[in-house]
Amino acid sequence: MMSKGAALAAAFGIGAAIAAGGAFAHDDKMPANANAATKAAYARHVNFEKLGAAFKGLNDELRKGSPDKAVLAANAKTINASAAALPTWFPRGSGVQARPMSEAKAEIWTDAAGFTAAASNFRTEAGKLNTVAASGDIDAIKAQVRPTFMACKGCHEKFRQEKKG
Repeated sequence: MMSKGAALAAAFGIGAAIAAGGAFAHDDKMPANANAATKAAYARHVNFEKLGAAFKGLNDELRKGSPDKAVLAANAKTINASAAALPTWFPRGSGVQARPMSEAKAEIWTDAAGFTAAASNFRTEAGKLNTVAASGDIDAIKAQVRPTFMACKGCHEKFRQEKKG
C-alpha cells in the first residue's frame, strides 16, 4: 500500500502527465520553409513533451513498491536539464505569430521579469529534485516532487493559454 506522500506525488504526476500530454497533442506540422522563430516554437513543443514524459516516468516509478533509484535519478536529471534550458525555449517572436497552435502567452515577453522569476523558481525546485534523486533517498524524492511540480505548474497559470483546436 502506498503512503499518503507517495499517493499525493503519484496524483500530481498523473495530473502533470495528463496536462502535458493534452497540452501538446497538436497535430500541426512545421512548414518546410519555417523561419527561426517558428522552428523554436516547434522545438519548444518537443522539449515540453520530453519534460512531461520525465515527470510521468518519475511518478510512475514512485508508485512502485520498490522504485528503481536509477530510473528516478534519470528522470529527475531530465527535469533538471529541461528546467535549466526552459528560458531559452522562448525567443521573442516564437509565440502564436510563429506557430498558431502555440500555447505561449504574450506575457512571456511583456512580463519578462515575471517569466524569468517563474522559470528560476522551477529551475531551483528541479535542482533540489535532481540532488535528492541522485542521493537515492526515496522519501526525500517523494517530498520534493510536489514543490517541483507546483513550480512547473505555476508558470502555466500566467504564461500558458489553453490548448487551441
